[in-house]
Amino acid sequence: MVRFLSITLLALALLWSDASPTRAAPTPVARDVAEALAAGAATTGPKSSERIEAELVPMQQWAVPGSTAIIAIRQNIAQGWHTYWRNPGDSGGPTEATWHLPAGYQAGEIIWPLPERQRLQSLMNYGFSDTVYLPVPIEVPASAKVGERVRVRADVLFMVCSDQMCVPDEMSLAVDLTVGEGQPPLDATHGAAIQKIIETAPRPADIAARAAVTDGQLVLTARGGPLGGDALKWAYFYPFVGGVIDHAAVQKVELGQGGLRLTLKPGRALLANGLGAELAGVLSTDQGAWDITAEAGEPFADTTGKVLGDGEEAAEAAPIAAGFWKAALFALVGGLILNLMPCVFPVLAMKAAALSRSAHHPAEARADGLAFLAGVLITFVGLAGLLLALRAGGEAIGWGFQLQSPAMTAGLALLMLAVGLNMSGLFQVGGRLQGIGSGLTAGKGGVAGAFFTGVLAVVVAAPCTAPFMALAIGTALVLPWPLALAVFAMLGLGLALPYVLISFSPRLLSRLPKPGGWMETFRNLLAFPMYGAALWLAWVFAGQTGEALGLLFVAALLVALTLWMLGRYQLLGGKSWLVATLISAALTGPAAVFALKAPPVLAGVTSQENQTLSSQPWSPDAVQAALKEGRPVLVNFTADWCVTCKLNERAALSRAGTAKALQETNTLYLVGDWTSRDAAIAAELERHGRSGVPLYLLYTPGQTEPRILPQLLTEGLVVNALTETRR
Repeated sequence: MVRFLSITLLALALLWSDASPTRAAPTPVARDVAEALAAGAATTGPKSSERIEAELVPMQQWAVPGSTAIIAIRQNIAQGWHTYWRNPGDSGGPTEATWHLPAGYQAGEIIWPLPERQRLQSLMNYGFSDTVYLPVPIEVPASAKVGERVRVRADVLFMVCSDQMCVPDEMSLAVDLTVGEGQPPLDATHGAAIQKIIETAPRPADIAARAAVTDGQLVLTARGGPLGGDALKWAYFYPFVGGVIDHAAVQKVELGQGGLRLTLKPGRALLANGLGAELAGVLSTDQGAWDITAEAGEPFADTTGKVLGDGEEAAEAAPIAAGFWKAALFALVGGLILNLMPCVFPVLAMKAAALSRSAHHPAEARADGLAFLAGVLITFVGLAGLLLALRAGGEAIGWGFQLQSPAMTAGLALLMLAVGLNMSGLFQVGGRLQGIGSGLTAGKGGVAGAFFTGVLAVVVAAPCTAPFMALAIGTALVLPWPLALAVFAMLGLGLALPYVLISFSPRLLSRLPKPGGWMETFRNLLAFPMYGAALWLAWVFAGQTGEALGLLFVAALLVALTLWMLGRYQLLGGKSWLVATLISAALTGPAAVFALKAPPVLAGVTSQENQTLSSQPWSPDAVQAALKEGRPVLVNFTADWCVTCKLNERAALSRAGTAKALQETNTLYLVGDWTSRDAAIAAELERHGRSGVPLYLLYTPGQTEPRILPQLLTEGLVVNALTETRR
């Protein structure tokens, strides 16, 4: 208020002087007031939002007429957020400044420091976190008068992003620059930090470089200047323009007698438009960083040889360690919660039956517990290893991928049916009944049965982990593979831990009833969750293949016939049960083969027969078209095998209140069906830091990024989110 009154009084004084008969030249104070009013009364000092604090700060205490002063845009970025380099990489936008300077003053380009590499899933961004200075040279005119103070102002646009969202923050920053004479000392607060940036920022050097596209790869060779000798340990190339290279791809670096060679994966812009006459960027090494311009031409000879690193390992060691421990903790807790998920319950029913039989045999109970743990851990790590290998080979798949295969879904449905028939007493396998695993071993102790029950638990349970394990799984998929496998092992440990603890707790085991006839009744009762699981898998199979469901039913009928014949020969004491089994298998085989090889339905086509809400299939074009019309967009990425997805659709997305809110807000509802593999959906999940479904995105016109809704929905939550799109 005081500042406002002061400016007002000075402005009135200025008007009064203009109205007087003898008009005097405006005083320096009057000029300052006029400039402040014209610039919207921009004030000096820091400005801030929830994400970033910024200000203009000088490198030296005063500016000298006819010299170059350095003013830096200082950013103090909140934890978990970042801004971007001149080439932001795969997303984001660079910091931009529009300068408002006194007459005769001129601003140059930002002197960009070397950025951090910010990897997220399959994306690579270049930017800054914590505190960063962006120095800008300001040309001071020779006519500047010693002793005067001038206001330097800049309208700065910061694109401030976290792993989940981006927010453009625009601030009007100002600093008063004093004009003095003589060599100015550094500013006491910021001078040394700005000077360090200028001294270490990439700059041109006597380096000759060439670029060429060879065998589908972009080959960049450089020689001369600081690249001589064999002291280099690593190198990395940052292009000035996005899309020229695949920023996230590994850069192969070689050092030969003739210089340095980098083999880069071309980006979409280069593939679409060609290389052009030159390629400019920063060549960063452990010996320094330099601006280079590579002319289009044949690679320099003799640049292959010693393979170097790209420097990312050392730069990311600390963040990787922090990310690993965080992901491992979430995975352990998530594994414990997984025991409560509906898709896991049928397998745990088998463990309950086994536990009831070995409750009063502590040694057997401990062996079963350890075998079950081993089966869970080995399968979790094996599935994770297969996923990482397929993704490294370019496959667009996510966690729970095994249920995207109709063959796997049909096989699991038949397996669950067989387990249920076994628990119902239709046939016997082994002396102890430990689920289907007992059929895989003739061992008397049933340890192998416990192991294979653990295997089955993981195969069926894995898709259920994605909804509440998105953070841990997403982090694991970008960690180095040994740490990624360790995170998945922690997930398995959480799943198996309750059963293992009970197996090693004699006091708890002793409280269970003594073995008796009740055990057979209990085991028969637990067969029904297995039948339910088989029906659920058959339903998933129907969504994947359509009419092939009939073949699966035929295969199920013949599997049941085979197992009944086996049970009859066991009951009658016959010795030729193997012959009967082979005869039944001959009948079962053709139908099973047809069912397992049934073609999937077209990916991305959403069945709407059982949906209350009117929806359209998801596509990026559909989203953009609706946003251009000013319509909000709600996207539901789902799959038939995702139990959480179906619960959300029933509890929230198919409610009357949600339908009304969609209609009132004119929101377009899109469904991305991931029941069968779809590379476009997999890529979109990755872009938002997810490796599985469900994922719910709410786009609002005028906003660059969608809002990610929680993975457990309620009707009220969805209605409120839709209502907020109108504000």
